[in-house]
Amino acid sequence: MRKLFFLLTVVCWLTGSISCEAKDTKFVHVDGVNLVKPDGGKLFIQGTNLGNWLNPEGYMFGLSKTNSAWMIDLMLREAIGPDETAAFWQQFKENYITEADIRFIASTGANTIRLPFNYKLFTDEDYMGLTNNLGEGFRWIDKVVEWCRKAGLYLILDMHDCPGSQTGDNIDDGFGYPWLFESEKSQLLFCDIWQQIARRYRNETVILGYELMNEPIAHYFKNKEEMNQRLEPLYKRAVKAIRSVDRNHVVLLGGARWNSDFFMFSDWTFDNNIMYTCHRYGGEATAKAINDYISFRDKTGLPMYMGEIGHNTNQWQSDFVKVMKDNNIGYTFWPYKKLDGSCMMGISRPELWDSIVVKFSEAERTTYANMREARPDQKLFREQLKAFIVNCRFENCLEQKEYIQSMRLK
Repeated sequence: MRKLFFLLTVVCWLTGSISCEAKDTKFVHVDGVNLVKPDGGKLFIQGTNLGNWLNPEGYMFGLSKTNSAWMIDLMLREAIGPDETAAFWQQFKENYITEADIRFIASTGANTIRLPFNYKLFTDEDYMGLTNNLGEGFRWIDKVVEWCRKAGLYLILDMHDCPGSQTGDNIDDGFGYPWLFESEKSQLLFCDIWQQIARRYRNETVILGYELMNEPIAHYFKNKEEMNQRLEPLYKRAVKAIRSVDRNHVVLLGGARWNSDFFMFSDWTFDNNIMYTCHRYGGEATAKAINDYISFRDKTGLPMYMGEIGHNTNQWQSDFVKVMKDNNIGYTFWPYKKLDGSCMMGISRPELWDSIVVKFSEAERTTYANMREARPDQKLFREQLKAFIVNCRFENCLEQKEYIQSMRLK
């Protein structure tokens, strides 16, 4: 028996076969259609997303037209200048999510947090107040890892905004087209950042896995089918980069068109620790409505996870959670916190937020004359931003109890 084991080990080493390698049981790992915890028990993901924190989106600030991170940043610079804008972003990162938020999430019965982030946090590109972010991404992930460790939560790292942009809409902080699938330079950077992340966290058991990209390839584009066929090869390329430094963590793969289409995938055996992830915000709260997800899960024999769900009535959310539980699909609600409600913790609008900040964000600003004419009183604008920072802190947010009940975490 020892000789047979030795020969098998040698064969695996020579062939480089991933499937020959046993999973390290200190980590959450894939076992058929289930995730298994280090103690051998099944992990059914339940939790929330820390959206808007490291990947700002306009609607969570009450902004409609100014709806991506670079647009928000530009609007702020036009209103109060680059120095004050940089100071705001630093205060925002320090206060929007703190350890108190993570403790609260754990207290609701959640077991997992999904952390969306922008790739620029790992580059020297101008982003959220800094022009050298090479250590910024790790700074914040390190904090969340430690907070989750203390709270007993698992963490999924989600590259929500990829180099070149992967979606072609405001959610990827890009310029309206998924250039990632046509740019070799962007693909190299995409794989390199994931390899850096995997190298740093390869031994970190709090991290459940790496979600390579969020909602790739929107349906707007005439060549979407061509890009769809490039999705799986790019996933394989990134997984190869990750596995060169980390064979411990699960890798999560989302489908095209808002994580809802999986027909472009034909190979789910290239790695033995991958799973798929879907999203849902509407439709009927029935198993029939997500039959495509269930069927794909059954066909691949791998876990399916609802990475985003929410922004609906409490009754719909509660009904849909029951459907997911009945069909073994774990979930994380989107988002944990935002202005107003439709989340776990609501942020109150500062008194003049709409008349100062929102009004300027919606004003005509296509020329310098427009900017000068629309620019509000800078002191009032700064006061509203300071008020937002105060209001967004955990102790000042409003717990949305019925919303949390609809998540059926306990």
